[in-house]
Amino acid sequence: MLPEVTSNHKPHSIATDHMSQKKKATIEELIARLEAITGEMENPDTGIDQSIKLYEEGLKIADSCRKRLQDARQKIEVINPESREKQPENKQDYGLFSDS
Repeated sequence: MLPEVTSNHKPHSIATDHMSQKKKATIEELIARLEAITGEMENPDTGIDQSIKLYEEGLKIADSCRKRLQDARQKIEVINPESREKQPENKQDYGLFSDS
């Protein structure tokens, strides 16, 4: 369970951590941050301005995750071209691998 967020709480930011740690956050870390953002936005004490900032951060993180997943998929297809042919017909990728 996530700790309660108060209105004067400064949210944890992957971008800030990225600069301070000088390492690229893992997909798992980015997903954990998205979950934390969701929790902060669901908290009734989070104001509208803070919610908008969190939403914008979440969009950036989601885009980064999508790009990384696309890159990983392309690498797998280069390593094993048959993997593309073995995809089930009714698979759902939730827009993660679309060219948009």
